[in-house]
Amino acid sequence: MILFAYLSLLLSTILNSLGALFLKKGSKDFKVWKLLNNKKVIFGFFIYLLSTIFFVFAVKFLPISIAYPISSLSYVWVVVFSASTLKEKVKLNNWLGIIIIILGIVLLNLR
Repeated sequence: MILFAYLSLLLSTILNSLGALFLKKGSKDFKVWKLLNNKKVIFGFFIYLLSTIFFVFAVKFLPISIAYPISSLSYVWVVVFSASTLKEKVKLNNWLGIIIIILGIVLLNLR
């Protein structure tokens, strides 16, 4: 079950990042009074909800002190996805930050 918890956590981080991308895409047409008509924003919220469901499943089986830092992989995915889909430029300091995040996750999971 632990393996499924880690996979659920990984899926949660990916969904979280995709939700952010849809909110970014929907922000171009965003008006508070037209929120219910903005399909990209609504889809982004829905993906965030799915992300939360997978996260809750993961923390049922994993210590929160391990799961929550792993959830910082969302930042890594956001950079990768925004560069590939939104064509945002990624600077050297962004890549260094990603390396630090990944090293931190590895260090926290050493047994």
